[in-house]
Amino acid sequence: MDCSELDELSERVAQLSGLAASRHQEYLALASERAQLDRFLELAPRAVTTLEELSTRLFGEILDEIESNLTHAVREVLGQNRTVVSERRTVGNRLQVHFSIHSGEDPDHQEDILRGQGGSVANILSVGLRLIALSQLDPYRHRPFLVLDEQDCWLKPELVPRFMQLIARIARRLDLQLLVISHHPVDTFASAADRILELVPNQDEGPRVRCRPLREKRLADPNGPEPEEEANVASVD
Repeated sequence: MDCSELDELSERVAQLSGLAASRHQEYLALASERAQLDRFLELAPRAVTTLEELSTRLFGEILDEIESNLTHAVREVLGQNRTVVSERRTVGNRLQVHFSIHSGEDPDHQEDILRGQGGSVANILSVGLRLIALSQLDPYRHRPFLVLDEQDCWLKPELVPRFMQLIARIARRLDLQLLVISHHPVDTFASAADRILELVPNQDEGPRVRCRPLREKRLADPNGPEPEEEANVASVD
């Protein structure tokens, strides 16, 4: 073996030594990264449990506030000492909530909200939950507008004004526009509505819309024209 071959072998050994050192450093880096991943995976079950506990606690706090708000609404509209409560449980890693009501004197006797007070409670809670949901939305991404179609259908006519006044106060606080569709007499909305449109049947010309002046406007101008004379009547296609 001559000198040139020895030099070539020496150069080859040096290259292999450098490559071995580089591969060793890569191995150490990968081993360190794997150790970090193993430690993270060991923490994952505890982290999931902790997050579930925090989520449940936060959800419980939110539900407590919702219960309080809905209880206030039920008492204000119905004028009765009723309390809204929620039953919370986890099914398939998902939280489920069932609402019920009970009287202040008998908390052990709970009523289903769909049947309680002839459906009046269902009307109130349905609207209340919608308003709560809207209050949590980003106003820059969602238009603050809500349509309530026959959401007072099970309420007694004498309770409708109080119900609408409560909704109107909340809507103003949330800067929310409401459109309420109802079969109740239009006068029951005079104390809460900004504008009332009445759909009037007409056999000859078809249904027509009549704009009714608000009660406050009539009281402010008792000498003004009668509602039928002042009404802006337009055909409905």
